Amino acid sequence: MVSTGGLATRRGKVSKFATIGVAGAGAWGLALANAAAAAGRAVVVWGRDADALAALARTRTSAHLPGVALAPAATVASEIGALAAADALLLVVPAQAARAAAARLAERLAPRPLIVCAKGIERGSQRFMTEVVAEAAPGWPAAILSGPSFAADVAAGLPTAVTLASVDEALARALSAALSGPNLRLYHSTDPRGVEIGGAAKNVLAIACGVVAGLGLGASAGSALIARGFAELRRFAAAFGARPTTLMGLSGLGDLVLTCSTAQSRNFAFGQALGRGASVAEASAGKLVEGALTAAALMQMARARAVEMPISAAVEALIDGRIDAAHTVGALLARPLKGEDDA
Repeated sequence: MVSTGGLATRRGKVSKFATIGVAGAGAWGLALANAAAAAGRAVVVWGRDADALAALARTRTSAHLPGVALAPAATVASEIGALAAADALLLVVPAQAARAAAARLAERLAPRPLIVCAKGIERGSQRFMTEVVAEAAPGWPAAILSGPSFAADVAAGLPTAVTLASVDEALARALSAALSGPNLRLYHSTDPRGVEIGGAAKNVLAIACGVVAGLGLGASAGSALIARGFAELRRFAAAFGARPTTLMGLSGLGDLVLTCSTAQSRNFAFGQALGRGASVAEASAGKLVEGALTAAALMQMARARAVEMPISAAVEALIDGRIDAAHTVGALLARPLKGEDDA
C-alpha cells in the first residue's frame, strides 16, 4: 500500500493531499489547477515555457483560457523544484510527451502520486499512459484521470464529472476526495486500464464522427457510428483485461458521447474538416489532435490481438492518406451484414 501523503484531520474531513502540483500550464492544466483550488487545495503550477509562465504569474491569465483568471490559491513556479511542495502531481501534457515529462519529474523529485491527465497511447512502444509512468518514473504511484470534460467548461465552473483510477483503491479514493469540489466531481476506480482505453480510443472514434458531420450525412448516421464505435471500444478493452462496467461509465461511454457530438472537441473538428475536403495538415490547423496520433498505435495493438475495429481502421487509413473521406464511409457501409450481437 502506498502512502497517500498530506496531513489528516479528525472526523473524516479531507486534508490528505493538501497541496497539488500541476505539471503543464496549457488549457487543461490551468482548468484543473483552478478546480483543485476550488476543492480547497493549495496549488503549484509549473510548465516548460518560461515566457508563458512569467506572463501567467504577472497577469494571472492565459491565452489558453481567455477570460479565466488563475485562482488565488494557485502559485506559478518557474522552477520544477517548486513541485516538491506538492503531495501529489497532475501530469497535464500531451500523451506523446508524457514519458519525457514523467522522467524529468523523477529526476528532480522524490516519488509521490502522479495522476496522468492525457488521453492516448504512446506511439512506438504501444504503451498505455500508466505503463509509461511506471517505466519513466519507477516507484511513483500512478493514476489516470479521464472522463467527459472540456477545459473551458471546467475552467468556467460548469458541472463536470470524471473518473480517477489507480490499482490502489485507497489512493484512488483519497485523490478523488481531495480533488472533488463544488463543480468538479471525481468518481474513483481500480481499473486504470479501462479508464485509459476509453480516453484513448474515443478520440479516434470522434474523428470518424466528425467526418460523418463534415460530409453532411446527418444525425442518424452520427448516432449509428457512435453506437458501433462503442462496440469496437468494448471489444478492444476486453482484449486488454478492462472491466465492462468501466467502459459503460464516465471514462468510456460518457466521454465517447461528448467527444463525438460537438466541434468543441478538437478530434471531432479535425474529422469534420477532413469530411469537408481538407488535407490532414489543413484539418489540424497546427494544433495537436490526440486521436490522429493514437490511431496507428490503437490499430497495431488491435491487430496483434485480432480485435476487429473497422471504424478505427478506416480513420487510420484516412490519416495515412490511403483513402479519402467519402470512400471511408462507403467502405464501412459495404461491410458484410451481421447480427448486431456478432458485428
